[in-house]
Amino acid sequence: MDVRSAILNLINAIPGKWVVAAAHLGMTENSLRNRAYETKGQSLSTDHALALQQLTGGTDFAEAIAVASGGTFVKLPEAGEIENESIQLLFNENYAELGKLFNAFIGAIEDNKIDSNERQKLEALGAQLHRKTETLLAVMFSVYCPRANTVRAEPLREVA
Repeated sequence: MDVRSAILNLINAIPGKWVVAAAHLGMTENSLRNRAYETKGQSLSTDHALALQQLTGGTDFAEAIAVASGGTFVKLPEAGEIENESIQLLFNENYAELGKLFNAFIGAIEDNKIDSNERQKLEALGAQLHRKTETLLAVMFSVYCPRANTVRAEPLREVA
């Protein structure tokens, strides 16, 4: 999903859609439309997009930015919700995913070459393993490393 689509999804996820989103950001509905659709060289600021994301509770904007940057976004649970057993479970899930990737690789090279379908399957399994590994690392660090320079997006203005 591209950034514009993510912003439009966020706006449409808000009860009251454009009217409420514009009011939350302190602008007119027309101003929001111009920025969301990038009319006349205007664009929605990162702070505004994050405020919309926070209002909806979604992660569309973060996911779109991650994809545009060549990565993936993984929403982490709050540190207080995680126990050591949960981390061990994530390790076990990673072992299982690595096993799937290995088995697919062994099957793919039986004829000493990897065709386009096999490559697509291996890349998908690798991407899934990568996401799970990144989640595991982030959870480990969020539980066992002191937090420094934590940034939280604050609403731009209070909604009555």
